[in-house]
Amino acid sequence: MPSYEYVKCTDLKQAFDLLSSREQAYPLAGGTDLMVGMRGGKFTARLLVDLKDLEELKILREDEKGITVGAAVILNEIAAYEPILKNIPILAQGAHSVGSYSIRNRGTLAGNICNASPAADTAAPLYCLGASIVIAGTGGQRTVPVEEFFTGPGKTDLKKGELVHSVLVPKPYPQEKGVYIKASRTGSVDLATVGVAVQRWGDKVKIAVGAVAPTPVRALAVEEAVNEKGEKDWARAAKLVHESISPITDLRGSRDYRYHIAEVLVRRGLEQTMGV
Repeated sequence: MPSYEYVKCTDLKQAFDLLSSREQAYPLAGGTDLMVGMRGGKFTARLLVDLKDLEELKILREDEKGITVGAAVILNEIAAYEPILKNIPILAQGAHSVGSYSIRNRGTLAGNICNASPAADTAAPLYCLGASIVIAGTGGQRTVPVEEFFTGPGKTDLKKGELVHSVLVPKPYPQEKGVYIKASRTGSVDLATVGVAVQRWGDKVKIAVGAVAPTPVRALAVEEAVNEKGEKDWARAAKLVHESISPITDLRGSRDYRYHIAEVLVRRGLEQTMGV
């Protein structure tokens, strides 16, 4: 692995200055994707900007706006946080699905989405919850909907010198059940071959699917059938997921298999959340 410089930041301004003024500078929180990517040649970093000790990024709180998860909060803490377990357990399920226990003890929610893998386990739940990404940089803060944050495989809306400050899941929370269902080669620790989040909102539903398109996607045709047309045959509704996805063949599964398993998981999610 090529040599690089390392700076442990004492405040956010220092981080912004380094990220905006230096080439090939990367923010470091958990490092579970970044360090592997550097060893494998995916990233060529000349500077690592360590954010782990910045208290501003360690915020995990619930207030009148909703639940805020700071960029340096680890996944195990998210999966065990009582307000998340009580109000938005689908996010806890997604966080718990990432890697192994030791990975979740280092990895962060911000890192999971900033890696911008279409298979990110936390992305589909965040889509179903209407989450917003708070982005900070030298020009101040801006907020974007999670669905606009992902722009392509490995690509996000972040500009040079910016970083994710926090993720906000706003109130009101859904009062009904939500599930995140993941199919993978090993059943654990592996990336999703297909990941499906289904969240009931009253008598309506939101559905998001990962690893079947360049970014996570909403299954809008399925949602329309259930929410607007009153479809109650979940198997028939689930077939419509094909209209929203464009999977590829890779080492985790073929295109045809992903079409099939996405349909199966959407049906199971509808059965578990909307009733058999």
